[in-house]
Formats: sequence, structure tokens, C-alpha cells
Amino acid sequence: MASRRRHSQHLGGFLQAALFLSIGGVGSLSPRVDLGAIVALLILLALFSATQDIALDAFRREILSDAELGLGNSVHVNAYRIAGLVPGSLSLILADRLPWAQVFWITALFMLPGMMMTLAVREPAIVAGPPRSLRDSVIDPFREFIGRAGVRQALLVLGFIFFYKLGDSLCTALATPFYLSMGYTKTEIGLVAKNAGLWPAVIGGLAGGLWMVRLGINRALWLFGAVQLLSILGFAALAWLGPQTAIGGGQLLALAAVIGAEALGVGLGTAAFVAFIARATHPLYTATQLALFTSLAAVPRAFINATAGLLVEQIGWFGFFLLCALLAVPGMLLLPAVAPWQRRPAC
Repeated sequence: MASRRRHSQHLGGFLQAALFLSIGGVGSLSPRVDLGAIVALLILLALFSATQDIALDAFRREILSDAELGLGNSVHVNAYRIAGLVPGSLSLILADRLPWAQVFWITALFMLPGMMMTLAVREPAIVAGPPRSLRDSVIDPFREFIGRAGVRQALLVLGFIFFYKLGDSLCTALATPFYLSMGYTKTEIGLVAKNAGLWPAVIGGLAGGLWMVRLGINRALWLFGAVQLLSILGFAALAWLGPQTAIGGGQLLALAAVIGAEALGVGLGTAAFVAFIARATHPLYTATQLALFTSLAAVPRAFINATAGLLVEQIGWFGFFLLCALLAVPGMLLLPAVAPWQRRPAC
């Protein structure tokens, strides 16, 4: 056990060190002369980042009991969102004052606390041991999930994971172009979005986690899903008003209300959704099963969102957001089968 723990920690530390070097290395290259090297580094960066996501998801599932899934996953989601301020805000501010090479290395330094934590934490006691073959690491987790849930229920759960965030994901795919088309400037969007978007999402996620302690994951999926769906209609209302010729306090307030409501809905819905995904996994097969579920949830962002621009051209902004609201309905209709209201588990 001790040797396996050291092996896992060393591997985790190695991957995080590779991620650190990849982030810093990108800023040291010039797109004009080192484009091929930059592409290669970005591929490695995506690979190392995805590996860390899977490992962290699995670790979180293994250390949290079922009763702790709601609040624990909410804290994780919001920590992830707040951490996004480093590359999304701090790095941009530093770029106005420092060369890009220094900015990337400073950004990479934020990997160090995670690297130290990786070496300090203990391996969860529930882990039976590393997989010995491809069958242990890939086939058995799929077989366990289908055997535990049954083929029909397994397909319903996978369908729910695909559809629950579909409307919300498509709705926000072209959020910034939509705001621009409504007459708002980039500065106005930036100022309003950072204040009305981030903090309602954080508050919604934390509040969602706390409410789930009382509600349970099933009821939270119903209530938070409804909030998520209704927040899409705020975009439709803004589209119905049409482009604004003059932007005043009232127009900025309307933009803030739409962004804030959508962020709150995302925070609440994501908190319940991530907890549901974690609950659907078996603690012995967390990495493979979570990778499957989270990849399936990301399919709409990867493929369906690519059609968003074409849809807007065909049916306009108002029709587009009504379609997004309609696409949020199938996930809600699957709730009686995968998360019945009347069944209230411990989390």
C-alpha cells in the first residue's frame, strides 16, 4: 500500500510538473516562427490537463461519502470557477505590464500549490489497487455500471447526462456575439459580465450545495433544473426587445439581470448535476466512469454548439433562445426515471 501510494503521488507530481512546464513553455515561443512547437505544446497541455481533471474527479469521489457529494462537489465547482480568474483576469492584467513570456511563467507558478498538495495527501483507503490489465481499467467499469443499473436504466442515465445541460450549453455558446448584436460595447459587456456573471454563479453553486444537504440530489435536480431553464428565457426576452440604439442605466440593468440569472441557474444546475454524476459512479471505478460521464456531458459543447451560428442565421436570436429552452425540456422529462422526486436519498 505504501509503495503504491508513493507511486501514485510521484506520477501525479510528474504530470503536474509537465503541465507547469507546458504552460510556461507556450509563452516562451513566438507564433510567427514556432507555430509547430506551440501546437505540439498545446496538445500536451490539453492531455496533461484532461488527465488532472479525471484524477481529481476520481479522488473527490473516493474521499467523499454519498452524504457529502452535494456540498463537496459544489465547493469543487466554485473553486474551479474562481481559479479561472487567474488565467482569465490576472494574466490579462499582467500582460499590459509584462512580456507574455513572463506572464505565462507567472501563471504556471499557480500550479505549485497543487503539486505540493499532491505530495502531501494520502491515497483514499477505498482504492483496492491499480488496474492490472486493460480489462480491469476499461471493460470492468463499463460492465459494473450496466450490471448495477441494468441496460435500460443505464441508457436513461446516459441520456439524462447528455440532455440535462444541453439547452443551457447551447444558450451560452454565442453569448458575447449576442450582447454585441444588441448594441452593448465590449467594455460594457466585460464590466457587467465579470460582476453580474461570476459572483451569482459562485453564490448559486455554494447555495446549491448547502440546499442539497436538505433537499437531496434528486429534488435539487428538479428545482435547479427549472431555474436553469427559466434563466434561458431571460436571453429570449432581451432578444425580443431588440438592438438598443442608446445604452443607459436601464439597458445595463437588463443585461446584468440576464447575465446574473443565467449565472445563478448555471451555478445551481451544475452543482446538482456534478453531484448526480459522482453518485452514479462506483468508488472502485471512479476514474473510468467519471471520464465516460463527463465526456458525454461535454458532447453538446463540442458538436451541437458548433451549429449555433447557423441556427441564429436561420431563425434569429429570439427563435434561437426559444429553441434552447425547448432543448432543456428532454433532460427534465427524464427526471422521473433517473431521479424521482419522491425518492430522497441521503444526498
